Amino acid sequence: MKLKISEIFYSIQGEGRQVGVPTTFVRLFGCNLRCTWCDSMYAVEGKDYSLLSIDTVINRIEEINCQNICVTGGEPLLQQRALVQLVDKLLQRNFDILLETAGHIEPDEIFKNKKVVISMDCKCPSSKMDDKININILKKLQKKDQIKFVIKDKEDYSYAKKIVIKEQFQAKIVFQPVYGTPISLIADLVLKDNLSVRVLPQLHKSIWGNKRGV
Repeated sequence: MKLKISEIFYSIQGEGRQVGVPTTFVRLFGCNLRCTWCDSMYAVEGKDYSLLSIDTVINRIEEINCQNICVTGGEPLLQQRALVQLVDKLLQRNFDILLETAGHIEPDEIFKNKKVVISMDCKCPSSKMDDKININILKKLQKKDQIKFVIKDKEDYSYAKKIVIKEQFQAKIVFQPVYGTPISLIADLVLKDNLSVRVLPQLHKSIWGNKRGV
């Protein structure tokens, strides 16, 4: 079984609760959403990918020799059947895995493993994809997991705040600005509302800018 791979690279985790941690990124190709602020359209449309066997992907990962693996996209769960096999083999090799996905496809049981963290997006109105999200999937996440709201403006913030207060998710909550939105906008609103969330930047873009392979 093979996977459509956009890229495999080594960098600093720039998003979520593991921000700042050296990580091997495995970016899968293909997505069924079209977020307005998407920063990886090269992994969404076109034919810029390699069709790689699971063993080839694992060999590339082991060559980099980093404990932390981030499986991202695109939307990785569009290739869930093959991805489950990859994750199973990585877990057998004792890697720590972070799966980045949007909240519209239910993850397989393997992702409940204690060595796998699910980072699931809850799309805000500025993405134009907020109607695609399934709140019931987000509510199934565990305390080890995280839900990420990517926020562009006050409308997005109000939307995210309402959901967080209403749903009382088990997973940890991250508020992150769209690239170009001042993080102070979100931080000031969170402090004003005394909201129990974590405000984090896109660290990799602060370091290297908005470019591929970082």
